[in-house]
Amino acid sequence: MDCIRTLQLLLLLTASGAAAAGQPLDTRGHDPDRTHYLAPRADIAPEIDGIADDEAWMTADWRPIDNIWLGGPLDAGDFQGRYKLVWTPQRLYLLVEILDDVLVDFHRDPLQQYWDDDCLEIFIDEDHSGGNHQYNHNAFAYHLSLDNQAIDIGTNRKAQHYNHHVTSKWRQTGDHVIWEVAVDVYDDQYSDSGANNQPVALHAGKIMGFMLAYCDNDRSELREHFIGSEHAAGDHKDRGWIDAGLFGTLELAE
Repeated sequence: MDCIRTLQLLLLLTASGAAAAGQPLDTRGHDPDRTHYLAPRADIAPEIDGIADDEAWMTADWRPIDNIWLGGPLDAGDFQGRYKLVWTPQRLYLLVEILDDVLVDFHRDPLQQYWDDDCLEIFIDEDHSGGNHQYNHNAFAYHLSLDNQAIDIGTNRKAQHYNHHVTSKWRQTGDHVIWEVAVDVYDDQYSDSGANNQPVALHAGKIMGFMLAYCDNDRSELREHFIGSEHAAGDHKDRGWIDAGLFGTLELAE
């Protein structure tokens, strides 16, 4: 009986601890072996200026961008990438460091072949639900171009601007690029035609889906590499713009 009572107490404490930490982590709609990132809260929001000197960044951990989704093996001098995350109740903040020997922006129309220029892609699933988001807002996949345009596919199945969701700034020194980004987080009720969309308030314990990727072009008509922060199994690795189950887990910590 003592063993049974001890087991019951342990189960109760585990359940209480999970509830106190925030929403329960449901991974049924996600690929196995996803990463789990704990993003610290920033007392003072970083300034989005492409200079990584904000105190908020000092408390966050680096994660690599090193999974090749498209293209062959990469030389370290061609591309390296890593990122870190912090948050405030109003926004999610990213610091990205990229080593890229060639930056190109051939397609001047930001709605045409934006994925074939050098660009940063941010994937956010506000409620960590996973599943399809190709032509809906179950999740967002923001393509950030070198001229700081934020593009995703709308519910009309066409590419469109989401610049009002994202503020970004990057600076280059030699082959080294520092990119800072602030993102308003919207849920799956977001309407492209709505006038009253409001970003969700962020809080400690909140669980979201998150992934980061980089499209790398070295003066070709099409991008030569697509590199992501999450491992993608199988032949169809470039599926994050469709399937939020590929995203990792982002937990907002105090």
